[in-house]
Amino acid sequence: MSYQVLARKWRPRSFREMVGQTHVLKALINALDSQRLHHAYLFTGTRGVGKTTIARIIAKCLNCETGISSTPCGTCSVCKEIDEGRFVDLIEVDAASRTKVEDTRELLDNVQYAPSRGRFKVYLIDEVHMLSSHSFNALLKTLEEPPPHVKFLLATTDPQKLPVTILSRCLQFSLKNMPPERVVEHLTHVLGVEQVPFEDDALWLLGRAADGSMRDAMSLTDQAIAFGEGKVLAADVRAMLGTLDHGQVYGVLHALLEGDARGLIEAVRHLAEQGPDWAGVLAEILNVLHRVAIAQALPEAVDNGQGDRDRVLALAQALPAEDVQFYYQMGLIGRRDLPLAPDPRGGFEMVLLRMLAFRPADTGDAPRVALKPLGISQATADPRPNPVAGAAMAAPVAAIAPAPVSAPEPAPVAPAPVVAAPAPVVEAPVVTPQPAPQPEPVAPAVEPVAAAPIDLPWEEQKPAAVVPVPELINVPAEVAPAPLVPAPAPVAVQTEAAVVINTPADVRDDDDDEPPLGDDDYYVAEGETDAYLDALDSMGIEAPAAPDLAPLPAAKPATGLAAEWLELFPRLGITGLTGSIAANCSLVAVEGDTWTLHLDPGQSALFNATQQRRLNEALDAYHKRPIKLEIELRTPEQETPAQAAARKRANRQRSAEASIHDDPLVKEMIQQFAAIIRDGTIEPVDAPVAS
Repeated sequence: MSYQVLARKWRPRSFREMVGQTHVLKALINALDSQRLHHAYLFTGTRGVGKTTIARIIAKCLNCETGISSTPCGTCSVCKEIDEGRFVDLIEVDAASRTKVEDTRELLDNVQYAPSRGRFKVYLIDEVHMLSSHSFNALLKTLEEPPPHVKFLLATTDPQKLPVTILSRCLQFSLKNMPPERVVEHLTHVLGVEQVPFEDDALWLLGRAADGSMRDAMSLTDQAIAFGEGKVLAADVRAMLGTLDHGQVYGVLHALLEGDARGLIEAVRHLAEQGPDWAGVLAEILNVLHRVAIAQALPEAVDNGQGDRDRVLALAQALPAEDVQFYYQMGLIGRRDLPLAPDPRGGFEMVLLRMLAFRPADTGDAPRVALKPLGISQATADPRPNPVAGAAMAAPVAAIAPAPVSAPEPAPVAPAPVVAAPAPVVEAPVVTPQPAPQPEPVAPAVEPVAAAPIDLPWEEQKPAAVVPVPELINVPAEVAPAPLVPAPAPVAVQTEAAVVINTPADVRDDDDDEPPLGDDDYYVAEGETDAYLDALDSMGIEAPAAPDLAPLPAAKPATGLAAEWLELFPRLGITGLTGSIAANCSLVAVEGDTWTLHLDPGQSALFNATQQRRLNEALDAYHKRPIKLEIELRTPEQETPAQAAARKRANRQRSAEASIHDDPLVKEMIQQFAAIIRDGTIEPVDAPVAS
């Protein structure tokens, strides 16, 4: 006698032998027992879940010689002929090979004839979605009103391709995929009856590989029996399927938990011996982490679909929840970037080493299990600190702080990121001609690009003086780099009455060869502050606090000539450097056609003879008469246009912040959700200009 494969030998012959699909069997059994029979049934589902098997059982239930019931006898001639596939009144049609409308018409021509032996003539059309549109149209009328002795049983794996007109004429039953637990349970029963030795892990491998199909599980079991010489062993099944040993995934996770870099690399080496798909290995790790996260949130919700429920629960108790989320996110990103790695194994190792090297930031209110030290070797530092290396490492965290011109205070040494023992903090050495025998730890020095002097808009600068780096940053003078030599600046000569600007000959612009000003040449205090902050940010230097960025307020509000200058300045229509100079001036005297302005000394670097001439020309054009303009470098005692603009901006900002703080909805969010208002993110909305 020839061998019969397990999938055919163990095909169910009655409803009670069916595995799963209880929701479908309940409806069919009740309909058959109560004689409430429909003329067309449609069974949908993936391959190997029992669509054709249920259709054949229904054919036996309808034609059994003992009568219509949900329990055919299985011994009469009709039941035996249906089981053997030779019952004349059960017409099985493969729609994939008979898609033409002529085939459908030939089939329907025989519908009108009565059954030969049974009670009903049953048409079983498999993969019905393969029929052409013309075939569906030819089938519609007969499917809607067939003769009383005809029943249609349709099966398909793709119901979306069926026309709605077909779906509306059938009772539709959707069959579910088989879970691995159900597959393993059935395989245990089958192999026990067949007297085939097996291992539970091997059955779980087969159950997962079947991917919801019982027929695939039976076929794979046949293959595993042949591969293992009559036995179903886990090692043989794993070699046959080419799947990953699930225990190695847990080995990788336990190495991460222990912080064992050596064990992690050793686990990767064992994985490499099997030649796995590294993206698939990473996907398996993510699946385990997902189940661990579920176990931490709801332990009873963890399924045993992979036969490792106990290991998942144990790992959920040992691994902190924040680490699980961090590893999962790191694995997702690593899986996305894995194709970009020069070598798949190297990319996989880098993902694991990244998981090992980093930890989530601790939070004060989050419970955390104490972790062992990381397995990555910590870099050790020479007990004799290297000033160059220390400066390079600490440069990004140097803070800008205006310092007095007096002797610098001792500056603390920023700790290195990774050291064996922290270096002691010592005071900066006093400037002496003798060289130190050993390099002492000194405060971090900024990079050379930071040495260029920067005019602080909120500070009053000394006229024509280049601020050295030791005054900008708390760095001893002997370790600060030499400042960059600026371009020749106007030389200020102090007199008793005023400061007279003498421009050097090499930079004097008597010939007016400066290009015409554009709209982007007008620098106001706020723009200079933004550029200054951007420069500090690019150098990795922390900026001063935000409230100090506004220009210094005037000593007195603008009255008299100073108030007239505030009204006159916007009408002059000047921009660029000239506009910046005029915005920081205050009108102090008008004697006939002679005007005297006081200019903030902090703007002296921008001021020269050309700017004074252009401002004079703007006044001449506005008043339509020649005016003699004198500009003195003195701190204005009354409010300048730049200070007035800064004051208005500050008032608008305070009003905007107050409106947010007083908003009822915002107050309710603060009360109910502990929301926090970040004042730095609030920007006032200017009122629309009336046309």
